[in-house]
Amino acid sequence: QVQLVESGGGLVQAGGSLRLSCAASGIIFRLCAMGWYRQAPGKQRELVAGITSGGITNYVDSVKGRFTISRDNAKNQVFLQMNSLKPEDTAVYYCNACKGATRDYWGQGTQVTVSS
Repeated sequence: QVQLVESGGGLVQAGGSLRLSCAASGIIFRLCAMGWYRQAPGKQRELVAGITSGGITNYVDSVKGRFTISRDNAKNQVFLQMNSLKPEDTAVYYCNACKGATRDYWGQGTQVTVSS
């Protein structure tokens, strides 16, 4: 049974920081690409940041220079360090595993709210 459990969301003032974590089980984590997506009210879910099994990262333009994705294959975890947060970063953030494989998996989401 695959489980992705996100944590680290919350309420923060603009300019602040949060670190999201996603703990994965039931997959061969080191072989999977991992990603963080977000969905704001009334908007489509979008890819925020991704990291391949080999550690190559990519980011949506709006978070470049502010967010950093990383992974710890020994602990089956992926992280999203979010700095200089803006109100427009407010969304539910979802962890995704194994995009591009036979099937991918989603966590339950964690709310990030940035107040102005």
